[in-house]
Amino acid sequence: MGFLNFRSKSAAELMRLPTGCFTVDPAGKVVASTLPQSFPLPLLQEISAQVLATFRDAQAAQLPLTEIVVRFASLRITARDMLGGAIVFVSPKNPQTIAPHLN
Repeated sequence: MGFLNFRSKSAAELMRLPTGCFTVDPAGKVVASTLPQSFPLPLLQEISAQVLATFRDAQAAQLPLTEIVVRFASLRITARDMLGGAIVFVSPKNPQTIAPHLN
């Protein structure tokens, strides 16, 4: 039993998969967000930085990139270019993961 207690204390806290969107300006500053407040700010900033860098790299390579869709095992991120900034949609891939207790 002591081993189980030890393991439960060191286990990472589980996060509920987020649903929402946010917009960032060309400098990467979050302008508006509908994501829950529990969504980690460093993760939000990392997503923003990667999205903006991808759009800038595509523009520098003269590629007409206006939308990025990233599909993880259980999460989907869709980003759309907005004249230097971006709007990013975050949602679970499986609707059952949003609220499994409602079924």
